[in-house]
Amino acid sequence: MPAPTVVILAAGEGTRMRSTLPKVLHPICGRPMIHWPLRAAQEAGAERVVVVDNPKRRLAEHLPAGVEVAIQEEPRGTGDAVVAAADQIDPGAPVLVINGDMPLITGDAIAAMVEVHAESGAAATIATMELDDPSGYGRVVRTADGNVERVVETKAPGDATEQELAIREVNAGLYLFDGGALLAALAELDADNAQGELYLPGVLPILRDRGVAAYVLPDADLALGVNDRVDLAHVTALAQARIHAAHQRAGVTIVDPRSTLIDAGVTIGQDTTIEPSTFLRGATAIGGGCSIGPLTTVLDCTLGDGVTVRQSHLEGAAAEAGVTIGPFAYLRPGAMLRERSKAGTFVEIKNSDVGPGSKVPHLSYVGDADIGEGSNVGAGTITANYDGRRKHRTTIGSRVRISVDTALVAPVTVGDDAYTAAGSVITEDVPPGALGIARQRQTNIEGYADRKRRDKP
Repeated sequence: MPAPTVVILAAGEGTRMRSTLPKVLHPICGRPMIHWPLRAAQEAGAERVVVVDNPKRRLAEHLPAGVEVAIQEEPRGTGDAVVAAADQIDPGAPVLVINGDMPLITGDAIAAMVEVHAESGAAATIATMELDDPSGYGRVVRTADGNVERVVETKAPGDATEQELAIREVNAGLYLFDGGALLAALAELDADNAQGELYLPGVLPILRDRGVAAYVLPDADLALGVNDRVDLAHVTALAQARIHAAHQRAGVTIVDPRSTLIDAGVTIGQDTTIEPSTFLRGATAIGGGCSIGPLTTVLDCTLGDGVTVRQSHLEGAAAEAGVTIGPFAYLRPGAMLRERSKAGTFVEIKNSDVGPGSKVPHLSYVGDADIGEGSNVGAGTITANYDGRRKHRTTIGSRVRISVDTALVAPVTVGDDAYTAAGSVITEDVPPGALGIARQRQTNIEGYADRKRRDKP
């Protein structure tokens, strides 16, 4: 069977979200909601994906390259939404139709459904699930021999009878059709309901003579939809639990999963420990044997093997193997810490390269600087990189000793093996091996305290 074309229905406004952001763009574990079913379909082998948007056309720029977009001009139901994508449906290939607000569906579930469809020889296969409380879902009505007869919508009073409302098997919102059969059935679909809309399940009675099979989802959570922010929080918690479990099974220790957030795109190496209240966001990659947290945020960073981070905030930074960070360090975009280097307590580093084995132990700001190998930057050091008009770089060589309370006014270079005296404001280059001193000679005023007391009113 050829790979299915996937039609993702995402034209609904999602008014119950009370948001200016389209519902399917709300993030779940760092990924827009619509990307979850889209990725699941691709993992199951789909090669062509069509997203049905509304006339506001707000989704295209948020979709991966190669994903097509169709427009449903008016909100006339799920059947009409598929009609909007009719020109992009191949009559000779299967068609998978899925709701864009179904983030927990997996590639494995879709692949299993495709297999059931192929084995049944039916014109259509729908995914179903059994719920203790089926309120709000369309009920699946079966014939005496167990085949699917139709799906009864329950959106408004009168849509379903009391007997139909008692059915616990519901439509999961996932369909697989033969392309040609679907297109022919859509042409016969009518809006015979209280809302005057074209519902996609309406094609099932039309296709009944050609066979309608059912695939019962192994877990009802797979088809959970999102209608409001309560639903969003619920599915996010379930998605996060999946992410945690995958990392744990791969050899990562998560000390307290309840207080730990890990985005879907994060990678973590074996034998790394994630301490409580740690948030790993975006395109973060962490090596093996690391210790991250507690109380740490890492966003879009790359950390090598054996890195330790304590109570710190890292964004757009990189650290090679054996680096130590924190506690209470702030690494900003462009910070690069080379092997075995250190950014210590209350240290801020931005757009700087800290060489192998070099240390910025505490209470310092390093911005737009390059530090060589094996250097030490004393407490209270700053690189004054901005002259009011432009930013300049500071260069600190290898094996340099920057004493406490030194200000390096860029552009300036401190050569290899050089020193600076405590409290210096370095405005000129310090040659290799030299001591840079830039401070006023101390003067002591005798009797100053007595004079101050006499001068008080």
